[in-house]
Amino acid sequence: MSEQSFLLPPPDWKPATLGQVSECILGGTPSTEVPQFWNGDVPWMASGDVHIRRIQDVPGRITALGLRSSNATLTKPPAVAVGLAGQGKTRGTVALTLCTLSTNQSIALLKANGSDLRTDYLFHNLDRRYEELRARSSGGGRGGLSKAILEAVPIDLPPLSEQQKIAQILDTLDTAIQETEAIIAKLGALRQGLLHDLLTRGIGTSGELRQRQTEAPDLYKESALGWIPQEWEVASLGDLSESLVDGPFGSNLKTAHYVENPGVRVVRLQNILAGQYDDSERAFISERHATSLVRNRVTAGDALIASLGDASYPVGRSCCYPAELPDAINKADCFRFRSGPRCRNEFVMLSMNGAAARRQVRGYEQGVTMKRINLGNLRRVQIALPSVPEQELIAVRMRTMQEKIDVTSLELQKLRFQKVGLMDDLLTGRVRVTPLLAEVAQKKVSA
Repeated sequence: MSEQSFLLPPPDWKPATLGQVSECILGGTPSTEVPQFWNGDVPWMASGDVHIRRIQDVPGRITALGLRSSNATLTKPPAVAVGLAGQGKTRGTVALTLCTLSTNQSIALLKANGSDLRTDYLFHNLDRRYEELRARSSGGGRGGLSKAILEAVPIDLPPLSEQQKIAQILDTLDTAIQETEAIIAKLGALRQGLLHDLLTRGIGTSGELRQRQTEAPDLYKESALGWIPQEWEVASLGDLSESLVDGPFGSNLKTAHYVENPGVRVVRLQNILAGQYDDSERAFISERHATSLVRNRVTAGDALIASLGDASYPVGRSCCYPAELPDAINKADCFRFRSGPRCRNEFVMLSMNGAAARRQVRGYEQGVTMKRINLGNLRRVQIALPSVPEQELIAVRMRTMQEKIDVTSLELQKLRFQKVGLMDDLLTGRVRVTPLLAEVAQKKVSA
């Protein structure tokens, strides 16, 4: 329990329980065996919808007959939806409903009484208390929440005017976070479009993308990969590599070889994202054992390719090993590509994340639950290859786009940290809301 948990609320904050200051409304599910209960005009919220956070509408619909034939209750906004069940993230997650809807039995709706508690303040208060709500679940924290449990949750109530100001400040931060997330999503879509254009059209002598094949057919030729610029060729990864190796298997890398840092880093599947190296999870082996795996040494700029994957993390996804990290060893199922003189590692990485390579990898995949490509088939994957100077220009163009995404992602991270800090200050009363504080918070969010 944190130090902050022991802080006493300000003397003008009134203690209460949720049952004293809000109404708890449970939902229900009409029988799925009666078609007349479904696909009507009544909005019906499923458990996963709580992750929408601010709910203007939900995809589920039941009929008026289904509503009458179940425990579902049509509830006007605003209300705070609380996930009641599940071992995933849903239990304890809250959302603010902004439309009239009903819910299933795994969602409770809390409506503040308005005289002691505002619903928008309740939303932020419970949002901050996610882990606490999960810990209050029946079954030692592994079961579920219930109406009785929710109604017994204590809440300290600032004056209504202060609740309103706190909610307004946190709402402003939420808006800034949502807008920044939208910008990142848009930049990500632009990045994918740019990658496709650069891998199929490249950069001409003007320094800009070549005209499309339909606009300037004389600039292109047909190939095994479709239309490519006249100056390009098609080559396989096996032909382009100085070395292309899988990680050590079996007795070459056992649990006993792993050590706490300091040691030699091990590149694992979870480190390889499409276009980015994820350094959040780290593993190390002893320096002594690493010397026996010299052929698997990973150095700055090497392309890393995942041999395993699923729909979310596709087989063949690739990134480059960051220059700022020390040398590493690639684990089994993590291919290390090192380029020969005809190509650059970064361009090969970009190509592996492109549509043409993805199509080929899917054709070579084996396995049911987890898909896999073996080293022999990976060597057969072909890419469209510009000259080395053009490859470098393409890499720079993509790097510039990625830098924009990284800068915006850093802004998002700062906003989230700022929100956590303000929630801890304002929702405990450690810092009281004043007109000056509200103005400063607004300026920080707008900056």
